[in-house]
Amino acid sequence: MSTPAGTNTSSTMNNDKSGSRLSDQQKKKNHILSEAKRREAIRAEFDRLATLVPGMEGQGRSEAVVLQATVEFMREQVGRKEELRVEARRAGMSEEDFERCYSAAQGRRSIGGGEGGRAGI
Repeated sequence: MSTPAGTNTSSTMNNDKSGSRLSDQQKKKNHILSEAKRREAIRAEFDRLATLVPGMEGQGRSEAVVLQATVEFMREQVGRKEELRVEARRAGMSEEDFERCYSAAQGRRSIGGGEGGRAGI
């Protein structure tokens, strides 16, 4: 198919397929809506995280506080895992057996609601 010189077939085809293009105002509105949706998703995940981390009940919803508490909680969990690893090694358990047992215990905690009703930790 031949086109006249200077004709952009891709933009012509896009206009034909999609109808009229979005105005700058509509693009701005779509962007604002997308950003609001993104912020709401982030807020929902911070709220979810606050329910999983001990001591966050009734703390309000400061994202910085939630992140700080989460980091501290995770450090405690990693430390506790290392303590358990040392105990298991002293008892003669292999590294592979320890990891298998630890993973199985974590799976049970997630399914059973976890310690203090905190599923997934």
